Amino acid sequence: MNDDTQHPGGLGRRHFLAGAAAGAAGITAATLTACDSPRGNKPDTTSAPTSAIESIDRERHRPGTPDWRIHATGPPDAVQGFADKVSVLPGEEFGLHVSTTAPGFRVSAYRIGWYGGAQARRVWRSDRVAGRVQPGPRVIAATRTVRADWDRTLTVRTDGWPEGAYLLRLDAENGHGQGHDHGYQRYVPLIVRSASTRGRTVLMHAPATWQAYNLWGGRSLYQGEDGAYRTRSLAVSFDRPYDKNGADKFMVYERAVVVLAERLGLPLAYTTGIDVHADPSALKGATAVVALGHDEYWTPEQRRHVTRARDAGTNLAFLGANTCFRRVRLEDTARHTAKTTASPATVPTPALRTVVCYKTDYRDDPYLVDHRSMATTDFRQPPGADPESSLTGVLYEGFPTDAPYVVHGADHWVFDGTEVRRGDSFAHLVGVEYDRVTPEAPGPASAPSPAPIEIVAHSPLVCNGRKSHSDSAYYTVPSGAGVFATGTMRWVEGLMAGTRENGRNHGMDARTGAFVTRTTENVLRAFAEGPAARTRPAPRDNVHTLYTAW
Repeated sequence: MNDDTQHPGGLGRRHFLAGAAAGAAGITAATLTACDSPRGNKPDTTSAPTSAIESIDRERHRPGTPDWRIHATGPPDAVQGFADKVSVLPGEEFGLHVSTTAPGFRVSAYRIGWYGGAQARRVWRSDRVAGRVQPGPRVIAATRTVRADWDRTLTVRTDGWPEGAYLLRLDAENGHGQGHDHGYQRYVPLIVRSASTRGRTVLMHAPATWQAYNLWGGRSLYQGEDGAYRTRSLAVSFDRPYDKNGADKFMVYERAVVVLAERLGLPLAYTTGIDVHADPSALKGATAVVALGHDEYWTPEQRRHVTRARDAGTNLAFLGANTCFRRVRLEDTARHTAKTTASPATVPTPALRTVVCYKTDYRDDPYLVDHRSMATTDFRQPPGADPESSLTGVLYEGFPTDAPYVVHGADHWVFDGTEVRRGDSFAHLVGVEYDRVTPEAPGPASAPSPAPIEIVAHSPLVCNGRKSHSDSAYYTVPSGAGVFATGTMRWVEGLMAGTRENGRNHGMDARTGAFVTRTTENVLRAFAEGPAARTRPAPRDNVHTLYTAW
């Protein structure tokens, strides 16, 4: 998201230019008999199949656990926690750091998927753990970074846990009798990542963006304790709980895609932007990479590895807006802590637990003294300007807006089966942030989109008093890879439109949900087949036709 939330009153140059209905309803919960999981550190699983893809396919057909949602969060300190790893491979362990005012709590690990409509399955449940209140937030003065320097509460092994996106639910013993039958609860998100992505559609989760907006302890990359932009954090740490329910960004912008992709039965792999950053081979051989609804904060390494995958034939789908907008640096915790006095043998391996983004204050970053091209500001800004449109095809333009999504290329393959016609619209689907193709792209944002590129939806809007458009666009590259971008941040929320899910669908209706679902199915199925240019029509370059008189 741009910083106009702190500076209302207009778009600056760098921001302005910068199954049909059944499928949509399918993410409502079905009433199924839950398969109760054993307690302790014993997974609820059968013997492991011979391959990861077979394991995920077998997992899809298991009965789900409908009662995976949070019933009441209670006061902020009722129960909260974080994992000391963003992701693990199956069988690896991680630590949970929990603080609660309750005398005890349990942890349940839910894997998100289709599961016949239940949307999750409990794969593990802990024994009762004694509760304790851990210290308050610690602030690292130099970067105003908030940390929770908490003791590890328990260690969890993931033996038998299938690859996937998980919500660990903390169930505290306090809160009973407060108008509900459950104690207070919070989520801790965790990705059990895939060791290989070859031949699979990769769901690339966005924990760096989750953390950028996290206000736990009173500070995020957007504001300080007084709500002001100038007192915001310049670096944020994964060593703290997430605010709200503990997994708000995942629930709103990512979960519905996981549910849909698993319902389709595609060969899937799971990873995070952090893991793609760290491993140049993380996407090797993937058929497609899917960036989810709000994936704003990328490192140059992540962007380079995703671009390399595209150029090797991996299709890319950007199911949101404002993607790859901020250039960040990942650092280990030690860089934001006083020097350790431990001996070298006891110092742990550095972990990438800090997201650095100075934004408009990038000149104050001491890292720039020796790394002049690594300014942690917007990708399109100098030094080292590299606008995101060279990868996504579209450029982030502004915030906030609310507008209908207007179909232009009704005969394009992404709309097969939707029965739309040119000019058909879907109320409220464009928002709250949007992207567009920018053939003129003057000034520091100068970076023409790849050509040829076809605009398949061209939606008029007004943002901060200025007229513009949001564009859904498709292009291909010589490797045969296809790239599709929705141009609106509400796309994933649109998958839930017309259902009781999410609770914040901006007035979108079931018709919109059916349209978004079918279009997303078309993209995911086509991209799972291999380089899209080999099986789908080439893009028709219509950019200058649409923007000549604009």
